[in-house]
Amino acid sequence: MKRFITCMVLIFALVAAGCRHEPKYSIVPHIEFVSLEKIDDGSGHDNQAELTIHFQDGDGDIGLDETDRNPVFSVDSPYYYNFFINLYEKQGGEWVLMELPTPLHARVPHLSDDVPESIEGKLSIVTYINNPFSTYDTVRLTCWLVDRALHHSDTITTPEIIVKK
Repeated sequence: MKRFITCMVLIFALVAAGCRHEPKYSIVPHIEFVSLEKIDDGSGHDNQAELTIHFQDGDGDIGLDETDRNPVFSVDSPYYYNFFINLYEKQGGEWVLMELPTPLHARVPHLSDDVPESIEGKLSIVTYINNPFSTYDTVRLTCWLVDRALHHSDTITTPEIIVKK
C-alpha cells in the first residue's frame, strides 16, 4: 500500500509537471529598463553606451530580417527600424529632444523562429550618447519596441547619465 501511494504521488507530480503552461503575455510587446552602461573606448570621452532592456511578447513576432523590405518596412518607412531611441539633453533644467542627423534607432533581428509563441528575455543595443553638436553633458534616452504587427510597446526612459565630452 505504501508503494502504491508513493507511485501515485510520483505519477501525479509527473503529470502536473507535464501540464505546466508556458507563460502567456500580451501580443503587444512590453519592455522594462535594465541598464545603461557607458562603453570605454579609450578616447577619454563617453561616446557610446550599451542599453539593456527586458522584453516580453505574447506572440513572439519581434524582429526583422535583412530581406524585410516590403513597403511597411522599407527604408523610407517609419517602420524600417523596430527599436526606437531618442536622445534628450538637460538644458537649463529642462529635457530637450535632440534632432540628430542620424537616428539612433535600430533594426532588431528575429528573436524567435517559432512564431507564435510567448517569448521574453533581455535585449542589448549599443547606441551613441555623446551629441557632438552640443556642450551639454547630462543625457537620458527614451525607447520603445515595435513588433511585426506594428504593435508599439510602452515607452521607457532611462535614468540620466553624465557624458564626458
